Amino acid sequence: MDEVLIGEVLRPHGFSGELKIYPLTTDPARFLKLKEIILRCGMHERPFKIISARVQMDLVFLIVEGIEGIDQAEKYRGWEVLIDRSEVPPLKEGWYYFELEGMQVYDGDVLLGTLSSVLETGANDVYLVKGPKGEICVPALKSVVLHVDVEGRRMDVTLPPGLLEG
Repeated sequence: MDEVLIGEVLRPHGFSGELKIYPLTTDPARFLKLKEIILRCGMHERPFKIISARVQMDLVFLIVEGIEGIDQAEKYRGWEVLIDRSEVPPLKEGWYYFELEGMQVYDGDVLLGTLSSVLETGANDVYLVKGPKGEICVPALKSVVLHVDVEGRRMDVTLPPGLLEG
């Protein structure tokens, strides 16, 4: 995956073609530093240079090159807002969810499957792993997740007793 989802176009804002964006990031101010975005709907993708960006409350408003007027902006309602993976700032500690998805998850030498998604449950995250034994919900706890190798696309875990029994 070379692109990272960071928002969704809600609708046009005003008559000049400004896009109202719902950010899918904990830091909407990251939009202020971007020079380019990619808008995607299904198999259709279009890159756009950002002319101006502003954050108001918990929403982002973008003016991009090539969208002029409310009618053009309306065509992008509901489209995903993505950035190139290289634009994602590194974390001081830990990893992004998108870096975990697709990893091979092992318990010792046994391949449990591929991490398909991260579920936010409130108490702790849960990693949904799909493999030969079906879906396994792995709690994202330090006592369970032993090692994460983002570059090697591998996660080592030690499952709590009884998790695979059923």
